[in-house]
Amino acid sequence: MALRHYPAIIERADDGGYGVFFPDLDGCTSGGDTLQEAARNAAEALALHLEGMAEEGYPIPEPSELDALPPPESGEAMRLLVPGDVPGRAVRANLSLEEGLLARIDAAAAARGMTRSAFVAEAARRMLTGG
Repeated sequence: MALRHYPAIIERADDGGYGVFFPDLDGCTSGGDTLQEAARNAAEALALHLEGMAEEGYPIPEPSELDALPPPESGEAMRLLVPGDVPGRAVRANLSLEEGLLARIDAAAAARGMTRSAFVAEAARRMLTGG
């Protein structure tokens, strides 16, 4: 995985919270009740968005420089760089699993709207990072 830093813009929401969007990544949004919560949620949204793009085979754009973004608009609370791991190219691997375990994996993946591969990869990431 390659680490990239994507610019995010945090705006004040009408309800008193904050909304976050990434100018380089259409549809990647988040939010929070406080600036801190919005920034933390932005990192999670970016990770999920990049993972989804990679799984679907969409090209992942290079991040823009903060200086290249248009000037701030009213309602904008702050801009920040959010680190995100860009997944590498997927490689096919054969695994042997007990059939009952495989059935449980498939059911759990389906319940989460994930593919089997995405579910197993996420489980492996969590085990490797202790999360």
